[in-house]
Amino acid sequence: MPVQFERRTRLPPDARSAGRARRMLQEALRPLDLAAGDGADDDLIDTVVLLASELCENAVLHAGTEFEVALTVTDDEVAVAVTDRGAGPLELHLAQPRQRYGRAASHGRGLALVQRLATTWGTRHESDGRHVIWFSVGRGPAVAAPPTPPAPPDTRRVWSTAEQARWLLHVPSALGDRLEPAELVAELIRRLRELLDADSVDVEVDEGDGNGPQEIARDGAGRAGGTVVEIRLPMTAPLRGVLRVVHRPGAQAPGVEADRRRDLTELIASRVAMAVESKWLRGVDQRRRAWMTYLAETSELLGQSLDVELAVAVVPQVVVPRLGRWCAVHLMEPSGRLRLAALTHADETKLTELRGVLDPDRTPGLPSELRTRFAELVRDGTAPVRFAVPTDGIALPLRARGRTIGTLLVGRPEGRPHTPEDVVLAGDIARRAALTIHNAQSTGAHVAVSQALQQALLPRALPMAPGLDFAAEYLPASTGSDVGGDFYDVLTVDTSRWLVSIGDVCGKGARAAARTGLVRDVLRVLIRDGRPLPRAIEMLNQVMIEAGDPLQFCTIAAAMVSRRRPVAIDPSPRTGHTGLDVELVLAGHVQPVLVRADGAAELIGQFGTAVGLVPSIRLECTPHRLAPGDTLLVYTDGVTERRRGREQFGSERLLDVATKAAGRPARQVVAAVREAVERFSADPLNDDVALLAVRATP
Repeated sequence: MPVQFERRTRLPPDARSAGRARRMLQEALRPLDLAAGDGADDDLIDTVVLLASELCENAVLHAGTEFEVALTVTDDEVAVAVTDRGAGPLELHLAQPRQRYGRAASHGRGLALVQRLATTWGTRHESDGRHVIWFSVGRGPAVAAPPTPPAPPDTRRVWSTAEQARWLLHVPSALGDRLEPAELVAELIRRLRELLDADSVDVEVDEGDGNGPQEIARDGAGRAGGTVVEIRLPMTAPLRGVLRVVHRPGAQAPGVEADRRRDLTELIASRVAMAVESKWLRGVDQRRRAWMTYLAETSELLGQSLDVELAVAVVPQVVVPRLGRWCAVHLMEPSGRLRLAALTHADETKLTELRGVLDPDRTPGLPSELRTRFAELVRDGTAPVRFAVPTDGIALPLRARGRTIGTLLVGRPEGRPHTPEDVVLAGDIARRAALTIHNAQSTGAHVAVSQALQQALLPRALPMAPGLDFAAEYLPASTGSDVGGDFYDVLTVDTSRWLVSIGDVCGKGARAAARTGLVRDVLRVLIRDGRPLPRAIEMLNQVMIEAGDPLQFCTIAAAMVSRRRPVAIDPSPRTGHTGLDVELVLAGHVQPVLVRADGAAELIGQFGTAVGLVPSIRLECTPHRLAPGDTLLVYTDGVTERRRGREQFGSERLLDVATKAAGRPARQVVAAVREAVERFSADPLNDDVALLAVRATP
């Protein structure tokens, strides 16, 4: 039998492949003169396209492999073969009646259609694993079906034309899962338009976000003058939608046919509604996930600082531009008035104008509407309120621990009002910001108290006396709420004697601060009472032992500095320069440095026992003399134990720095040591540093 025409194409296991196969067959068969008689060729083409489409969809759905469609046209028939590499017996299994297997109405009809409409059909399995399903349709009236013997009664259901059409429109779930909702809707309305031979089919959906109905899919041109049929999509609130079919002008169907068309349209409307709801729910889930990420990032940013100003400055930055074009934060002052604490705008050129409107300290000040809104928030502080000046927006209370500490103002986003989702999200940010600001304020108050306590443990000013030059510096390792245990003190005993002391109490915090105050004040009282320096330190040790806290011991370097009395006859060339006498006691403390005016520097003093450790301590008082120009430098171990990796600053570097500063005023000696310690390492201080210098002036 001579072959008149052949065409082959290979297609992927994709939902769109069946449509591509239909178009290929239609384009190939239209130009051919397939049969004589009015409309006979159209019927033959429709039958071939219908059966081939079914086999292609079966290949996609059940085989799931790449498949090939082969078209062969001879003088007597049109044959189509679909070749895949799927399981062989599956088509026989799916061809069984649904009553036997309880399958849905959309399954098991494909081969039944082939059997009813094709002239011949069959399947074969190649040795290389390929599976072929083929059919042929006879051409023209000359091809007649041979007579068949009477068949036994067929208990299987005979599908009507309408049911075949519904099945043709149905996208099986396994296949539909491979399509995005938008693609599935487009495929459904395309099939509906082709089946109904409509002018156009479109779907409009209103998601309840204030943007109104939006067209999400359309197939066809939709010329004017046609009959319009609208079916409301059965969806849950806030979704609303309609499926609209525009029939060709003048195409009026009989009553039965019109009912059939409406049934099909309602069927597709239900499927479209399911796809649209699925897409909307997926979008809601994605937005909620984005919210959670956004809120987590916001919490992380807000939690990075316990400084009030920094915490407040972060809030507008996380709000703009996601939730609004601009954002402002007002904080409540102790007096009850609001203060503009932070402000930002997506357009920086408008910041000055916006600040002039929102800052209560500016003239003319807040608009009356905003004053009213602020009053509502301060009074009630439970829910956001909307305002219209200077632009539309929402005002939310910043509440923490049951009281309002400020307000959060958010201007409307670009091109739209605030949605309910925006308001909820802004409220969540306001709660997190309020808690962060409140914690920062509480921490700031605590730090202020701690810093005040730290300063109270140090002398407000060093004494000034003829022949003496005092200088001191204190570098705390922490500027936060931790109070260091280092201290220094200078006590004027009388007009010619001064007690110079420096110490390091073990630990930090309130307990260390309390013990520091105890050590300093007890030592002062004992010296004022006339106790010798070693005896005063021994009695201080007894007081600390009685406290019963061995973890709160202290090291002390104490020196009684006395002005030397001039003699009547002095053979020294320094006649008239008396200098200073020093009695030095070290109770577990590091050795001070004696810097001579001529540049020599040495460590002086004898080590003793720290106070507060054992009931009986060993102390040794060593005498020293400061000639005019000499300097005594006492310090804490934060100087020599300053680290740079594994290396320490050490006493050798300290002596070298002191030698270079010899002969300078006391404040310059202290400054030189401090700068050397800071230059030694770029790391933050890990221990407090206290420096105290006393110099015998020429």
